[in-house]
Amino acid sequence: MPPMANVGGVGDAVGPLEMFKALPFVTRNWFGASLLITVATNFGIFSPMQMVFIWPAIYNRFELWRLATCFLFVGSFDFGTLIALYLLVQFSKQYEAGGPFNTGAGGGTADYAFAIMFAVIMILITYPLVSAFANLPPMFARNLIYFVLYIWSRRNPDANANIWGLPVKAIYLPFAYLALTVFMGNSYADMCHGLAIGHLYYFLVDVVPQVQGKDILVTPRFLIDYFGIGEYRPEEPRLVQVPEHRNAPAAGPAGGGGYGWGGGGQRLGRQ
Repeated sequence: MPPMANVGGVGDAVGPLEMFKALPFVTRNWFGASLLITVATNFGIFSPMQMVFIWPAIYNRFELWRLATCFLFVGSFDFGTLIALYLLVQFSKQYEAGGPFNTGAGGGTADYAFAIMFAVIMILITYPLVSAFANLPPMFARNLIYFVLYIWSRRNPDANANIWGLPVKAIYLPFAYLALTVFMGNSYADMCHGLAIGHLYYFLVDVVPQVQGKDILVTPRFLIDYFGIGEYRPEEPRLVQVPEHRNAPAAGPAGGGGYGWGGGGQRLGRQ
């Protein structure tokens, strides 16, 4: 009996690698780097103190990698870290694929990359001020994640969401997570910091242009040149097929023989 045809991909196995490759460009790279740094640090390959933001180490010892790793190291292996990674994938993917706020690139990948750049810069600038009044750890992965959660909720205010199975309108979802964090007795300073930066971004890209009639934040040209307008899709590598050169076999001697054993010889029985 011949095997049944696979119609429409039904029954295809979708593994973690395929799911990872299906993520939008910025989300895929952000999640991949965060997972790599977090796992490597928890397995002792790197020290957590080498990953966090310490300005004297950056300024005096030129440890510039801290400017990136402080946004990628999510924390030690615990339930809160798993939730943070889940929120990163879920809401970054939805915001990037669903159409970010349009700041000059048609609501595409370049606009989302610019939003991340804005958040990173503002988090670093405001960290000394906020840490003077709150117990804010020098690692900003969760700050950035809640920034994205907030701007997603403002971009899709009427979307239906849920938290632990309870239906919540998207616009209230960040505050539902904040209330749950406070109720569980966990630290929430990093969450508030990210939500505040998210509100600042929303105010500058959505409220001010409607009131003042002019754009305050505009996606830089170099991001538009790189990502283009709309969603960025990297080109798949093309396989170059090299034509095969087959040498024609050398023609044998006439008469179909394989090898010439000489032209003469005497017939047997003749002297």
